[in-house]
Amino acid sequence: MRIRIVDAFTDRPFSGNPAGVLLLDAFPDDDWMQNVALEVNHAETAFAHPLPDGGEADWALRWFTPATEVALCGHATLATAHVLHSTGAHRGPVRFATRGGVLVATPGADGAVTLDFPTAPLTAVGVPAGVAEALGAEPRTAFDTGPDIGDLLVEVADERTVHALRPDLPALAAHSRRGVIATARAEDPALGYDFVSRCFFPNVGIDEDPVTGSAHTALAPYWSERLGRPVLTGLQASSRSGRVRTELRGERTLLGGRAVTVFEGRLLV
Repeated sequence: MRIRIVDAFTDRPFSGNPAGVLLLDAFPDDDWMQNVALEVNHAETAFAHPLPDGGEADWALRWFTPATEVALCGHATLATAHVLHSTGAHRGPVRFATRGGVLVATPGADGAVTLDFPTAPLTAVGVPAGVAEALGAEPRTAFDTGPDIGDLLVEVADERTVHALRPDLPALAAHSRRGVIATARAEDPALGYDFVSRCFFPNVGIDEDPVTGSAHTALAPYWSERLGRPVLTGLQASSRSGRVRTELRGERTLLGGRAVTVFEGRLLV
């Protein structure tokens, strides 16, 4: 059984967000997939198998963190699409049947992949007591991102504040189902991005996610409204860093990025 490690939302190895990818004939036992994800020990490991012709989707897809299965994941979907296209296992747009609905990944002539995801519904909330202390910065605004994402989205003062965050992760875990997205407007859009973010997900076993596609389904509507443009580029300012192109289309958000396979091996178990 082949297993691959793919860096997503980047065109360079050892940057972006790494994901494990396994192409299977069918889904094995849940405990087995969870154990493989724990062994891989990246933010997510994706498991996919082909579906019969004629249905609403081409492949079934599930994602596991080292601690739990998740309902929506952008970077591991991009990584899976990259593996399908680069190995010839699937050509053209691929429709994935997932817990988050049918998600479409479309390859571009330039090598990038565009994901079609549901837009996260944003609901303004008061900044919960204790969030500023746990995050290490005072939020300007706070939004609930809905049941599929399960994050608290907060805007902080500026880009430098985002880079400087050193949150108290156990304290931060009390304030959302998955974690907290911290964001700010880019200080210099001439650098090629419009906003920055960092994502902390202690409730699913991820202290800081390097680049989070699903978070950008909330960041896209948030910043598109403020900046007055449907097409934006976000920089996720983790230590590995990566960029996500977003295009807001009402109830759907397009997420664009590249991916690089950095490891391919044989799973013996």
